[in-house]
Amino acid sequence: MAQQQKPPEDLMNYEALAQDALRGVVKAALRVAAAPGGIPGDHHFYITFRTKAPGVDGPPDLLGKYPDEMTIVLQNQYWDLAPGETFFTVTLKFGGSPKKLSVPYAAVTRFFDPHVQFGLQFEPPPLDVEPVGLDEPAGPTVPAKPVDDGPKVVSLDQFRKK
Repeated sequence: MAQQQKPPEDLMNYEALAQDALRGVVKAALRVAAAPGGIPGDHHFYITFRTKAPGVDGPPDLLGKYPDEMTIVLQNQYWDLAPGETFFTVTLKFGGSPKKLSVPYAAVTRFFDPHVQFGLQFEPPPLDVEPVGLDEPAGPTVPAKPVDDGPKVVSLDQFRKK
């Protein structure tokens, strides 16, 4: 009887490397949006992030309204967008008042541009990890253990117009 062989262990952690590389797409898009002239054409971004992820900063009353995830829209009215190496900051109006948010790219769970139906979905960050220094260079996010070894499926249904 043939013995079932265990699949080789991924010591490179390719899934985490791929997630980090795709977060680079978000960073590059935000750099375009932060340039003079802002977001080109009719593009706009829906960015969903974990509000309790390490490094997320904003007004406690605002983040308290969204205890798990929050989706922000960058379209016409955003100010002071500053995409850094490991996080971005932006000022948006909530209830008519400007509020500044600071979001590490590692906290982003979804990025969607409905103008061209382009979207990315990321593994949620662990919530029990100390935040990385905001001035340190970005490295791959390596989860303690994989949540799911199955295929990764990106679902954009929640962002589609109905």
